[in-house]
Amino acid sequence: MTEFTFKTIIRNAAQIVTVCENSEKFLTGTKMDAITIQKKSSIIINNKGLIEFIGKDTEINEKYSKATFENEIDAKGKSIIPGFIDSHTHPVWSGDRTFEFALKLKGATYMQIHKQGGGIGFSVKNTQQSTEEELVDLLIPRLDRMVKTGTTLVEAKSGYGLDTETEIRMLKVIEQAKKKHPIGILSTYLVHSVPKNKTSDEYTKEVLEEQMVEVIKSKKNGEISPEYIDIFCETGVFDYEQSKKIMELGASNGLIPNFHGDELTNMKSPKLAREVGAIAISHLEKVDEEGIQILAETQTAAVVLPTTAYILRLEQAPIRKMIQENVPVAIATDYNPNAPCTSMPLTMHMACVSGRMTMNEALVASTINAAYSLRKHEMYGSLEVGKFADLVIVDSEVWEHIIYQLGEHPIWKVIKKGNVIFEK
Repeated sequence: MTEFTFKTIIRNAAQIVTVCENSEKFLTGTKMDAITIQKKSSIIINNKGLIEFIGKDTEINEKYSKATFENEIDAKGKSIIPGFIDSHTHPVWSGDRTFEFALKLKGATYMQIHKQGGGIGFSVKNTQQSTEEELVDLLIPRLDRMVKTGTTLVEAKSGYGLDTETEIRMLKVIEQAKKKHPIGILSTYLVHSVPKNKTSDEYTKEVLEEQMVEVIKSKKNGEISPEYIDIFCETGVFDYEQSKKIMELGASNGLIPNFHGDELTNMKSPKLAREVGAIAISHLEKVDEEGIQILAETQTAAVVLPTTAYILRLEQAPIRKMIQENVPVAIATDYNPNAPCTSMPLTMHMACVSGRMTMNEALVASTINAAYSLRKHEMYGSLEVGKFADLVIVDSEVWEHIIYQLGEHPIWKVIKKGNVIFEK
């Protein structure tokens, strides 16, 4: 019998959706629709914020009869799922782009708005004019909204085609947020667009010879801590070879390639991912059959972004085809001023309706597969003993209400490493 004091016990849950139970890195194919669920069970969380035990109360009474708990939560009539992992966001920016929505409704395309000085160019101008403190003040409420909708770990990108000073300032803003906010944050150095006064070749040269040097120097000095290198590989932005050079240089300096690809045109991004050792590609609306096969063979994660396709009126990525071909599919919000959605449940709903995913598949794509797309699956993405206790308590006996209820999400509590970081 165990005689320790533990941080928390959550008792009497109608369902505990562990997602998987054998330390799988990711799920693909039919396994995405076969998640594991424990009914009428409880969770014990230890003082390190790790899951100690999941099981029936009768087992707890037998094994932990002499244990004490700092916190007890009665989850009767509720269900528990892993905390959502939003694996692709652009949360650091200033400037209100609401006016662009009216242009989109009249038929303007992403690239048309971009060429007219809107889009990323508008965000670049406003972000350059904002101080680090102003950007932090804008970022914190955005992270609050993510937590309220169940996100416990988020990837946050810098970069809008900026000068080196502003690029590093954005990464410093993310670093400040890591210290100020309870949500888990992973940062990415992103090379996203070409400044108006430069050609793509000129800016690529600047990134390779100047900007990357300063980013790596700031990382070594402990001022910033990006884990990933990202680039927008797209016609009219950065071509295949430019993208390859930038990601290879990042990789040689310890940054993991994880990039935008095949969004508006087919750029042979899966082939590029294989060449540079990328762990994931985001978007993939225009990926072809050959590309899907490469993704499956290399086990490269496909991070689909339903909200962006929705707001730009693009065809969704071929999600069903990728699942059928055993590609590890993940879902993310792509939160940015063009698609300002912080809600993973709404994004999952869109993936189900527009991308024809099942609710089980959408949950897998937002948890264990999302963790895999960031190579954080060993400690995040499923509710298993030894993993961090990042979880969402849904105010329903049936977990699917988190996707089914459109608009107001039935979230009762959000827990990060055993600590309640949001509750109704």
